[in-house]
Amino acid sequence: MSSRRKFIKNTTLTTAAVSLTGLGAKAFGLPKQKETSPLVISTWDHGLAANVAAWKIIEGGGKAIDAVEAGVRVPEADPESTSVGYGGLPDRDGNVTLDACIMDETGNCGSVSVLRHIKHPVSVARKVMDETPHVILSGAGALQFALSKGFKKENLLTLKARTAWEAWKKEARYEPVINIENHDTIGMLAIDQKGDISGACTTSGLAFKMQGRVGDSPIIGAGLFCDNEVGGAVATGLGEAVLKTLGTFLVVELMRNGAKPQEACEEAVNRIIRKQVYEDFQIGYLAIDKAGNHGSYCIHKGFNYALMKNGSNQLIDSSYHME
Repeated sequence: MSSRRKFIKNTTLTTAAVSLTGLGAKAFGLPKQKETSPLVISTWDHGLAANVAAWKIIEGGGKAIDAVEAGVRVPEADPESTSVGYGGLPDRDGNVTLDACIMDETGNCGSVSVLRHIKHPVSVARKVMDETPHVILSGAGALQFALSKGFKKENLLTLKARTAWEAWKKEARYEPVINIENHDTIGMLAIDQKGDISGACTTSGLAFKMQGRVGDSPIIGAGLFCDNEVGGAVATGLGEAVLKTLGTFLVVELMRNGAKPQEACEEAVNRIIRKQVYEDFQIGYLAIDKAGNHGSYCIHKGFNYALMKNGSNQLIDSSYHME
């Protein structure tokens, strides 16, 4: 018994010493802090215009959190984008419902889900983060909060989206019809001139979804996760698959334990492939680490992302699993 007590005492002292000396961080593979070049990276081709708006803030010495909010507001306001904000395809009852989240360099975050009538859900999510003790507001409560903060109530169902909904109703197939064109979330990550990382994610969700459906986009750790010591990740595609694996949290934790962004994205996709019937849906992950390295991976060919660095903005095709 005395030997057991001695072992416990020695273990406790060793743990305390590791914690006090900072060796605990090294044990978990945290990358060494160093100067990095600013960058903005976002999902899909609508990320090109979004990157430009975000880069203006980064270039002017602004914070990454302000950059990602400004960036994703661009597709949110674009009526030609049928998967984000104004112009988004409705649920099966004809209602445009929006999801968004945002996360800063300190780990603070905010989110809204099933939000109607507000063109910029990411900015409502920012208000949730900055001005409430909560992380997520949903549905009628999210709308009430937005209106109390001065957001304008608008009709978000465009003629283009209504026409698509009317065509869908002829068959009214309530099961999701999955392809990469009808759920193109924009997720964005940025590193500012101080080396701080923030991210944002916003979407109108799966087209013609059941009323009240919430995907991965407003869920911290699913659609978006950032840790300023390590890096950040965003997801796009069928939200249910990402939710089942908490994909972006997984990506960041893999990087924390030494994986490069590309390796982490590949493993997160492989987790889905090993556990789910994946042939009929798309998932794509995008990640950056504290050093400014990035990676991406998806199930099917077709996912691309926009990278802006050193003033150059380019669209890049992601590597993928299905040949």
